[in-house]
Amino acid sequence: MLSTKSIFVTKKIISPKDSDLFRQTVGDVQAIKSDKIQLKASKPKPFPKAKAVDFNESWHVDAQPEIDSVSHEEILSYSAPGIQKSVLAKLRKGFFGVQAELDLHGLTSAIAKQQLVEFLHVGTLAGYRCVHIIHGKGYRSSEDQPILKNHLNRWLRQHNSVQAFCSAQQGQGGAGAVYVLLKSNKNCPEKYADGND
Repeated sequence: MLSTKSIFVTKKIISPKDSDLFRQTVGDVQAIKSDKIQLKASKPKPFPKAKAVDFNESWHVDAQPEIDSVSHEEILSYSAPGIQKSVLAKLRKGFFGVQAELDLHGLTSAIAKQQLVEFLHVGTLAGYRCVHIIHGKGYRSSEDQPILKNHLNRWLRQHNSVQAFCSAQQGQGGAGAVYVLLKSNKNCPEKYADGND
């Protein structure tokens, strides 16, 4: 047979001393006429206006030598003056690790250049060292040669943030994509700051 237990809640008796102490601590209290709370909207703190970025400063001002056009399957390779050959070899092997990717497939030259400049700017600010850019092989180009691939081959050589670039490994686009090694941002500590491990 089950037995039932009764539960009794006892009211705690507060001593007059405790009651006086509570009233002194709380102070004067007024009855609330409404149970709705009205919050005053606080003015947002001023936010510094972002400086406009002049992307024209990203390009070398000195005249670049004429660069021969490349074909659909031709491999791209470039290193800026002062960059060791071993750095380019490491870039080809994927040593630096891709930190960001941009796909320019099917874009017009003007839009591709705009997206490229913004991508390189953001990547440099973020402290990225190696980025992956997909340009395609250009078989659908109206001309016999790949338009976007040739533009990219010139643009990357002229950009101040680019130390080296080369065609990607087969699994990451081959002759239709490049790995780009960016200059280190001195504000972002990075393992490969000078291209050395």
